Amino acid sequence: MTQQRRQPWIVGVSGASGTPFAAAVLRGLLAAGESVDLVVSRASRLTLLDETGIAFRDGHWQEDLRAWLARGADGKPHTFEADLSGVRYWAAGDLGAGPSSGSYPAKGMLIVPASTACVAGVALGLSKDLLQRTASVTLKERRKLVVAVRETPLNGQTLKHLVSLDEAGAVVLPASPGFYAGATHIQDLVDFVAGRVLDAAGVPHELYRRWEGELGGGSRGSSD
Repeated sequence: MTQQRRQPWIVGVSGASGTPFAAAVLRGLLAAGESVDLVVSRASRLTLLDETGIAFRDGHWQEDLRAWLARGADGKPHTFEADLSGVRYWAAGDLGAGPSSGSYPAKGMLIVPASTACVAGVALGLSKDLLQRTASVTLKERRKLVVAVRETPLNGQTLKHLVSLDEAGAVVLPASPGFYAGATHIQDLVDFVAGRVLDAAGVPHELYRRWEGELGGGSRGSSD
């Protein structure tokens, strides 16, 4: 019997603020039974340290990732649990890593959050690190690329870069939460954005209440 080939979603985390968005997307993928290849940029490590106090280390990535995914968006540790058996980690400086080649089997790539520097690098095809190189490979192989940009305001040059990504086939998805789902906590708003990322990727989830055409449904559905 032929063993089924692993085909992961590649998740790239850039240096923009918004590491809780990345954590929620990762938890959602793993909960859906998806395999994940993770690339954490050097700049994002500084953001992660600032936002969570977690120093992400290549040699201890499982320990650090587990602590990261366990944190709620409100900063409380031990809020969630995640099985990391489906995760493979690649160092951002490893340009010889599997995802740097189009022959590497992958379903697509989700960049969460995406900084304007990351957007520019991908739009221009710079491939300065593994995150950008993998995004370029994803585009050339016509695989799904979701770019969850999270910076504001956006200048004209960044808007042009985003248009270029759209024209190349990427899904440009601003990390902009909706409020119709009856959010009562910060985690609800984070999960809404993460859910929209997973929607764009076609991954099933139950991270937020979907719009059903009923006004006031979100407020009536909230419990506290």
